[in-house]
Amino acid sequence: MARFLVTGGAGYVGSHVVLALVERGDEVVVLDDLRQGHRAAVPAGTELVVADLANRARLAEVFAGWKFDGVLHFAALSLVGESMRDPLRYLSENLNNTINVADAAVKAGCLRFVLSSTAALFGFPERVPIDETATLLPASAYGESKLMAERALDWAGRVHGLRSAALRYFNAAGADPGGRLGEDHDPETHLIPLAINAALGLGPELTVFGTDYPTPDGTCIRDYVHVMDLADAHLRVMDKLCAGGPSVRYNVGNGSGYSVRQVIDTVERVTGLKVPHRIGPRRPGDPAVLVASNARLRAETGWAPRYPELDDIVRTAHAWRAAHPQGYGDRGAAAQAA
Repeated sequence: MARFLVTGGAGYVGSHVVLALVERGDEVVVLDDLRQGHRAAVPAGTELVVADLANRARLAEVFAGWKFDGVLHFAALSLVGESMRDPLRYLSENLNNTINVADAAVKAGCLRFVLSSTAALFGFPERVPIDETATLLPASAYGESKLMAERALDWAGRVHGLRSAALRYFNAAGADPGGRLGEDHDPETHLIPLAINAALGLGPELTVFGTDYPTPDGTCIRDYVHVMDLADAHLRVMDKLCAGGPSVRYNVGNGSGYSVRQVIDTVERVTGLKVPHRIGPRRPGDPAVLVASNARLRAETGWAPRYPELDDIVRTAHAWRAAHPQGYGDRGAAAQAA
């Protein structure tokens, strides 16, 4: 049994990773400020420390209180549009908090670190599918903040021996097939939950941003990867680090893309409900196609998506949302950071 610190472990992807760790018998300490996370998303019996990553003294206390085999770092600001309205906040918070966690880990002798990174590093890619050799040229402050975080970890590796893995994933989607966890953001910005909410009458009609892209049906194409497949990828790369493997950078996605219209059609087919929607103008900065190459991850870790079909992704997301129309039911209940 190993023990891991998971920052942002009460959030969407982080909580699914925590569940996967707990189910295989690992011990987990979750550190989350609950601004976007949910107490109810933390499995029973898992230690939850409510704290702000800007509080370096509190971080030092956490590392002094437990001996960790590794850190999985999810806590971050993550809205592309918001990052373009408030870029300095994103650059400062995402970089500084990553540095704070990495510094505390290094000082405690915990030299294995998995970063939740993003496909936003690639901006407008020159070729698709996007592999790890693609040019890193973020088109948003959010993407830039993650690239800066990756570079900070590179320097921690050169100087302090920190071995890190950065998983640059595309569109996380779906929910725990057992119905224990799901996606509950405020505001919600992801296409699949927005379409499901519209179909269930839990949110406004969906807006399709642009129908004149150079794609078969004119709408943007994205790579959707099931959140439990993402969790599996995180566990595999952490296991490689624990086995003495070097620092790595991986793209994580299904390797195939679906258009906005295909997502709407799938939600309607799976739920048996119509998705109210309207056509809007293009959003500035939206590439026509973003699809990952997962060849390196497959070859080096044996990872393969267990839920590659869009129907399965939508089915699990819909099942959780239909059973939890108010999400986790704790809006406005976030505790102040300790």
